[in-house]
Amino acid sequence: MQTPEPEARPAFILRAAELRDVAPIVQMIRELAEFEKLEHLVQATPEKLRPHLFGEKPAAEAIVAEADGKAIAFALFFTNFSTFLARPGLYLEDLYVQPAHRGKGVGQAMLARLATTAAARGCGRFEWSVLDWNENAIRFYERMGATVMPEWRICRIAGDTLQGFAE
Repeated sequence: MQTPEPEARPAFILRAAELRDVAPIVQMIRELAEFEKLEHLVQATPEKLRPHLFGEKPAAEAIVAEADGKAIAFALFFTNFSTFLARPGLYLEDLYVQPAHRGKGVGQAMLARLATTAAARGCGRFEWSVLDWNENAIRFYERMGATVMPEWRICRIAGDTLQGFAE
């Protein structure tokens, strides 16, 4: 009698972020900013992020991929709204997979999990932005069926300009 092969253990698990993940998420935010050459813009600290993920009125949610008990990737997202569809949407603010874990299906699994979340919540769409120079990411998203919308531009007022405009 032949013994069945043991099932392969997944290389990673996906789960909702927990309080213990705040510091690793902030570290990965810094890694992402370095990759995008935007380190000078990062103000995130565990103390600043914690209330927005786990406070009384969370502004965002996150999932993490974990391997060997360590967070190796995160996706931070929140609900937005489409007036045209008259339905909520799910907006992915950032997705980051540490370099040693890329090419192993982590990013695709995270996006699939978020798509499932969006569908389960009755969202009319699932959206995110990508830097125009990040060709690898653009090709990855297009292979998954995403449409890159070149006719749309992000408008932003931030920092001192936001404070001045608000007065």
